[in-house]
Amino acid sequence: MGIASFEETAASGEARRLALRGRLTIAHIAEVAGPLRAVPPAGKTLVIDLAAAEHIDTAGAWLVHRVRQDWEAAGSTVSIENASPDAQRLLDHVAANDQPMATRPPRGNVLIDRLARIGKAMESAARNVVLFLSFLGQTLIVLAETVIGRRRLRWHAVVHQCEAIGVNALGIVGLLLFLVGIVIAQQGAIQLRQFGAEVFVVNLIGRSTARELGILLTAIMVAGRSSSAFAAQIGSMKLNQEIDAMRIIGLSPIELLVIPRILAMALMLTLLSLFGSFMALVGGGVLVWVSLDIPPISYVQRLQEVILMSDFVIGLVKAPVFGIVIAMMGCFQGMQVSGNAESVGKRTTQAVVESIFLVIVLDAFFAVFFSALGYN
Repeated sequence: MGIASFEETAASGEARRLALRGRLTIAHIAEVAGPLRAVPPAGKTLVIDLAAAEHIDTAGAWLVHRVRQDWEAAGSTVSIENASPDAQRLLDHVAANDQPMATRPPRGNVLIDRLARIGKAMESAARNVVLFLSFLGQTLIVLAETVIGRRRLRWHAVVHQCEAIGVNALGIVGLLLFLVGIVIAQQGAIQLRQFGAEVFVVNLIGRSTARELGILLTAIMVAGRSSSAFAAQIGSMKLNQEIDAMRIIGLSPIELLVIPRILAMALMLTLLSLFGSFMALVGGGVLVWVSLDIPPISYVQRLQEVILMSDFVIGLVKAPVFGIVIAMMGCFQGMQVSGNAESVGKRTTQAVVESIFLVIVLDAFFAVFFSALGYN
């Protein structure tokens, strides 16, 4: 196999001829590229003869094309002779694709781009709402059939989810609410001390914890912990086609995966909210005992006077609703996973953000609703 080389000869009149020989491939083209491009354009006509070229690839075709461009830019007429059909086809492709390209795409109208982006976001949000309503309807149908006995409730799955959601979260929820109780007591004492009313810090701790913060902070913590877990677990099963396998063998993924998580979340979030509220009261009691010299007995007696039964009832109403919303959102986002592992991360993030958002919106709704009923 000959290495790449060329020979310059003079043709008739002012024409010149470059005869390329050997293998014009990327492995051998470096030997001839520099000298060939260095030949000064001279004469009105250049003939590139490829009769002795044994093989030519894209690199060789590009070299021939660049030589032709250099001579044509100098005013010469260039022709290629004795090229095989494959070589000629490759040369034509290289010439056709030698087009100028912008280093960065041109910027369009900024306002139109923003409007288009907003429109796409609204379209995606509307599609997401429709899909969620469809998922909600399917879940309610399966739940109703479970209640009336047409479907079997899988108690072992419910118990397993109760352990994962509730028992395993006792430590983090208890510590969080204990510290929150300390912060509420400390900040309340600083502000009330200005008016000589430090004793009312117990009222602040009792009402805010039992009515709002105990349930709300517990729900937010569980949403970040369990909603993401639901989305990741179900999403991974979706990617591994395990959910499709369930449908093929006649099993309902909602019955197997969604219903146990919803029931377990509704139950365990209620119990965790009571536990979290208790830990917040303990944290506040420790702070007022150390900082304000209010003994535990007096603190407990004052809490009994301050905390109303309606506060516990409101908490028991809100907690299961929050739990159902968190579980529904986590399972829904898990069911929407598709494509690759990146979709799992995206849907997991959406599950956490949307769960926390809905919990706060529902908490605001409940606050206005119960206030309108006279439960202040």
